[in-house]
Amino acid sequence: MRAVRYHEYGGVETLVVEQAPDPHPGPGEIRVRVAAAGVNPVDWKVRSGAARALLPVDLPAIPGRDAVGVVDEIGEGVQGVRIGDRVFGLGGVTGATAELAVLSAWAHAPATWTDEEAAGAGLASVTALGGLNALGPLRGRTLLIEGAAGGVGSAAVEIAAARGATVIGTAGEHNHEFLASLGAVATTYGSGLAERLATLAPNGVDIALDTAASGSLDDLVAIVGDPARVSTVADHAGANRLGTHLANAENDSALLAEAAELGRRGRYTPRIERTFPLHRTAEAHAHSERGRTRGKIVICV
Repeated sequence: MRAVRYHEYGGVETLVVEQAPDPHPGPGEIRVRVAAAGVNPVDWKVRSGAARALLPVDLPAIPGRDAVGVVDEIGEGVQGVRIGDRVFGLGGVTGATAELAVLSAWAHAPATWTDEEAAGAGLASVTALGGLNALGPLRGRTLLIEGAAGGVGSAAVEIAAARGATVIGTAGEHNHEFLASLGAVATTYGSGLAERLATLAPNGVDIALDTAASGSLDDLVAIVGDPARVSTVADHAGANRLGTHLANAENDSALLAEAAELGRRGRYTPRIERTFPLHRTAEAHAHSERGRTRGKIVICV
């Protein structure tokens, strides 16, 4: 198969398109013929070696954790899916940016989603749902999402709104119209946030979700008044120091199925900022590394 690989840790120049051995699913896994794969910050953090202590990989490695495609091989013990089904989901820390990928968690992709949208749904949706679930019921509560315009943040906005929350999202001013289209009240991040929220939510903010790891976790705790009403999907050190919830992305098929059902009902559509062909994966990684992505970046295979 054709795949993007890197043979050593380093910059985007280490990424090459080349022939690689076909992977095969083990027990409880499936293989898909990939239509598109997502690009996530963890991909370039792993590739660069920045995450090597926590997420070491065997080299050469194929970047990418989430993908959409048609099932073409099924591992032992797998039920509920057939050859030819269109699914999206998650594999290991690496392996998705290739013509074939093995998934360990998946759900049937809604017909309402394009391949690009489905490729952007996997990691973003399970991360967002993990962070939201830690906060308990959302209906009737006012939720602040820090970093609401990114891949995880934008997913969290739509999912929280679908669950009945009043959502306030922080982002740069150029993304405020985008947040409004997702169902959030937009405000800027940084200095003066508490004062702006006093105007936007005169009855107070009940709960907060941090997707940005921008150093604002102390402020979020102060705003809601209790670390138990704050969750983060990005600031591990801050969560341990303050006692907030810390939600890690899980390869959970039930969470993917929940996201897919919201997609079928038109309540959640992954937002794609840019797509790149396979041979331009290095450009996609460079774009991701610059930060401030609106929604998701996707590789079309």
